[in-house]
Amino acid sequence: MASPTIRALLARPELHLRLTAPEDDVAPGALDATVRWVHSSDLADPTPFLAGGMVLLTTGTQFRDAGDDPKPYAAYVRRLARSGMLGLGFGTEVVRNGVPEALIDACREARLPLWEVPYDTPFIALARANAEALAAVAYERRTWALDAQRAVAVAALRPDGLRSMLAELSRRLGAWVGLLDGDALLHEHPGGGIDAASVEALRQHAAGMLVRGVQSTSGLEVEGHGYHLQTLGQRGRLRAVLAIAQADLDEQHRAVVTTVVAMAALALEQRQDLEQARDALGAGVLAALVRGDVALAADVARASGSPLPAAPVVVAVADQRLAEAGGVGRWLDARGVPLLHATDHGDLVMVLAEEDAAVVDELVLRHGGAAGLSGPVGLEGVADALGQARTARERRLAPVTRFADLSGAGVLALLDSTEARVVAQAALDPLVAHDARHGTDLVATVAAWFDADCAHDAAARTLGVHRHTVRARLTAAQELLGQDLATVAGRAQVWAALRAAGLLTGA
Repeated sequence: MASPTIRALLARPELHLRLTAPEDDVAPGALDATVRWVHSSDLADPTPFLAGGMVLLTTGTQFRDAGDDPKPYAAYVRRLARSGMLGLGFGTEVVRNGVPEALIDACREARLPLWEVPYDTPFIALARANAEALAAVAYERRTWALDAQRAVAVAALRPDGLRSMLAELSRRLGAWVGLLDGDALLHEHPGGGIDAASVEALRQHAAGMLVRGVQSTSGLEVEGHGYHLQTLGQRGRLRAVLAIAQADLDEQHRAVVTTVVAMAALALEQRQDLEQARDALGAGVLAALVRGDVALAADVARASGSPLPAAPVVVAVADQRLAEAGGVGRWLDARGVPLLHATDHGDLVMVLAEEDAAVVDELVLRHGGAAGLSGPVGLEGVADALGQARTARERRLAPVTRFADLSGAGVLALLDSTEARVVAQAALDPLVAHDARHGTDLVATVAAWFDADCAHDAAARTLGVHRHTVRARLTAAQELLGQDLATVAGRAQVWAALRAAGLLTGA
């Protein structure tokens, strides 16, 4: 198929065209640029009526009085070159014989292609030949687009339709294609086709497009490579951004990309509906486990295609940040291990085999946030394990806090939490207020007494007062606190409050 270029016109034997200078004398690529139109004019300055990317044909009438003076020719050629003309054809034997040497020299100086059009070749023949080539290219591109759209539609029907569509688009464009949401690169083809720095730049740009919430296209250059980006989804409900490692897309490229965008957006909508249904099902299975109905939970999980993990299992509870992070559920499903995940009271809860507990560490490392991990239990012990996991997360000794590490520190370690400190301060407030109003030392006396293992004489020596003074202050303190310090329970309550408030020197 002939292409719409000067080289293609020169190569057509029926036109009998002849380049007046060696190819090395014209600008690089000039003979292979796409010719948008072929026009003829004998005006001395036709440039106001022309556009770039065209070829001009002339018989030289405008040079009838120029003689051998090179200036009119040079000025004429300069005007053509500045206007973006791709080349000039000179029709001979109409006004004069042969191509003027001054015109040949001027075109060689400007590196503008110049060729001779013999008398027997009408200008309309060149225009028709180029128009036919343009039409053939347009037909070929439309055919390519239709074939590509059909291939994408077939790919969408496969089990992994979204991934298959992206792979087909990548093959048709001959370029890397990726789908990103605000959190990560969801799919790409070919895998690893661009480096991590480029992926991060695209992810950040995509996140900005999604935050704006309007359908849009955008261009981005990363390390010298151009990218075309386009949002997927409806205004206010954008799902992702399609990125293509090709900045310049022609009309047919864009038609195929638009098809992929529409079908991928539909696939993402359907996937979100499916994920919401799976989340609801997962929450129901978790609720059954917490109630102790293991048989029901196992039957439902097996019927849904996601059987429960084998015992012993551990339960993980992640904070709200992970529960609300996009793509976490899909990431967990892609781990390839039996795993139940659901949202419970705003927390992300996971039930997985003890041997797969490292998935929780990987999750937090990848997505941030914090999580608590229970000790191993049977499926009938999920309710207790859920409590362990929540306690471990609240203590947060590390990004992933294991209950085994927490229990090794003893029950008293729970008194170091912020919640315990707030409760302790409220419990001791009657003593603090009394000391402030009356100038007494009830708080210090009670703390010294506990530091002395509840020995009055030792506490008195520490405080520098008589032991009867200590007894009197303790009596006043227990009345204000509503606790009987003669009993183990009363002493435990007050000691725990002092311990949580950080008022004991020996604990």
